[in-house]
Amino acid sequence: MTASLASGPPDGTSPAIDVIAVPEGKTVKNRLHFDLRADGVTTSEELERLLALGARRKDVGQRPDVSWVVLGDPEGNEFCLLSRSVQDLARE
Repeated sequence: MTASLASGPPDGTSPAIDVIAVPEGKTVKNRLHFDLRADGVTTSEELERLLALGARRKDVGQRPDVSWVVLGDPEGNEFCLLSRSVQDLARE
């Protein structure tokens, strides 16, 4: 099965990310970790969208008061949904 997902603005003004499924399963720790931020929708709306697409909440030892949600894709690859950007957190 080949599936892909492209992420980026439709007008091509910023870099895009292509995610392509591979037949092999996850066997080691991720070498790349994505931190995503919802733009144009609330964080809770984006969380619901990601969960509906097959993401699952993950516990990787994060404290309960962190400002992000740790998720895993259907194969267990971890990523985070940020409620604020790193720049916003630095200003606070």
